[in-house]
Amino acid sequence: MSAEAYPLYWPEGWKRTSNAERKNAQFSRRETNYRDGHSWSTKKWLTVFDGVKRIQESLERMGVHRNDLIISTNVPTRLDGTPRSDRKEPDDPGAAVYWRNDGNAPMRCMAVDRYTTVADNLAAIAATLEAMRAIERHGGAEILDRTFRGFAALPASTSRAWWEVLGINRDASPGEIDASYRHAARLKHPDAGGSNDAMAELNMARQQALAEVSA
Repeated sequence: MSAEAYPLYWPEGWKRTSNAERKNAQFSRRETNYRDGHSWSTKKWLTVFDGVKRIQESLERMGVHRNDLIISTNVPTRLDGTPRSDRKEPDDPGAAVYWRNDGNAPMRCMAVDRYTTVADNLAAIAATLEAMRAIERHGGAEILDRTFRGFAALPASTSRAWWEVLGINRDASPGEIDASYRHAARLKHPDAGGSNDAMAELNMARQQALAEVSA
């Protein structure tokens, strides 16, 4: 897959929501408590872990293996590549999900940034996936397939050569490519004063560079 789990790899051509337009969401989870033979439920705020789990379960029910899934946010990732729940809320709480139903299928994506937290944007994606899965359950498999064609993930494009974007020679080694990418990402990331477009260009340059040197 070409998408990155961290930092946020926003799909090319998808409209962004400004900070002023973002809203507080109503997503939550119920937690059951037990004591002295009695049980009761309480409403809890969603965590990033909750949002990730909902997406994974929704896509698994649609036949998508976790190895064919990337959840991309501005939250640093755990060893398994999913965003952590013990980090502060990033300035850009957007979330994007990329997946394939099988190795030969085109990559699909879905992205949401209308809410003020990463957890809620992840939950919104999961809720949308569940709604679309309901269409399939009720005999709308063709409708669902046509709908998902609109979620084909288009790679970001760049008008500059990858070595110009990365600031290295064209004969650079994979190690030099990754080192240059990490250095540039620290400067171009939105949280560091950069922009989403700059990061998209940088991500694409790295992908093109590694593809060329390994050919």
